Amino acid sequence: MATSTFADRPRKVLVLFDVDGTLSLARQAASPEMIELLQELRKKVVIGFVGGSDLVKISEQLSVTGEPAINMFDYAFAENGLTAFKDGKQLESQSFIKFVGEDRYKVLVKFILHYLADIDIPIKRGTFVEFRNGMINVSPIGRNASIQERIEFEKYDKQHGIRTEFVKVLREKFADYGLTFAIGGQISFDVFPNGWDKTYALRHIQDEGFEEIHFFGDKTYQGGNDYEIFTDERTIGHSVQNPLDTARIIRELFF
Repeated sequence: MATSTFADRPRKVLVLFDVDGTLSLARQAASPEMIELLQELRKKVVIGFVGGSDLVKISEQLSVTGEPAINMFDYAFAENGLTAFKDGKQLESQSFIKFVGEDRYKVLVKFILHYLADIDIPIKRGTFVEFRNGMINVSPIGRNASIQERIEFEKYDKQHGIRTEFVKVLREKFADYGLTFAIGGQISFDVFPNGWDKTYALRHIQDEGFEEIHFFGDKTYQGGNDYEIFTDERTIGHSVQNPLDTARIIRELFF
């Protein structure tokens, strides 16, 4: 039986959502209609988000009504669950730098910066490596790119495989580091210890006794940052194209 914390829900089911491309367009705010649908869903089941971004960025996308994101969801998993909340209360977190070590991290980031400098792409902006609590995020164009520049880079990347080739090189160069390199969103990829993908979030709910755990995500292909949790035997995976697709499937399954 699931924890009594959620005894008010008719079904002992947990529904987890990726953020970018699933609940909202990449790095944009979720629509009021999506937030309203999620709150209606929350009356029926337990809900949570599992994002690769840090909590500040996710909150910018989901706190559209002014209510903190961690209060709008029963579970809030930022950085794949390495920063985690249940009922608005923070759970145990993990540190990327403690796992890798300062010396090995410097070797890794030095190689990444040299590689980034040599990439020939139409435009480059700023913030190419973003250090987070549980991972680093690498962007060939830079995270300071505008929304239109992100869209244009994503199209360019699909044609030229910039991120795919970059990840391939890193996997070979740092094979002994025990790291996963996962493409996500429009412009970047995440680097984190093996096993610290989105399945890490499941560690926080493994003793809750849910009858079903559903996961919605858009980067569900192999190499995408939703792949591991989407294919995990503990979850029922739903691959979506965009937030409208997410809303359609929610209504079909739960209403």
